[in-house]
Amino acid sequence: MASFSIDRTNALCGGAFIGLGLFFTVQSLSLDLGTALRMGPGYFPLVLSVILILLGLVILGQAFREQGEPIGRLAWRGMLFILPAPVLFGLTVRGLGFVPALFLASFIASFASQRMRPLGAVALAAAITVFSVLVFSYALGLPFERFGPWTRF
Repeated sequence: MASFSIDRTNALCGGAFIGLGLFFTVQSLSLDLGTALRMGPGYFPLVLSVILILLGLVILGQAFREQGEPIGRLAWRGMLFILPAPVLFGLTVRGLGFVPALFLASFIASFASQRMRPLGAVALAAAITVFSVLVFSYALGLPFERFGPWTRF
């Protein structure tokens, strides 16, 4: 007789996905859904929350089939540098503009790796910024300010 075990990591992740999906499903149902051809403001969040629930069910199913690795140490360095980067971008993109805000966010996030050195971080942030400007500004033609009012003297 085989022993019954549950992978706690996958069970927690699957449960969190399902819980968040259910929360956002309830929230999106309070908005007008519309139809597939004429989507209302609640349609897309509803679709995403259903996908999140389905992914959670798949992960939860995996928890009963395979024993995964135990949860290791938290990557504090990664959280310290990666989580604030998009927040900084969001807070500065209107004032600084796309180019400086993206450069700063990329520069800060690059230090999540212990192997990253300042010169490498500058090169990486510059490459990400140039690539993003080429794609979003020139290739896609998105209308945003490359340099904002805080950078004008």
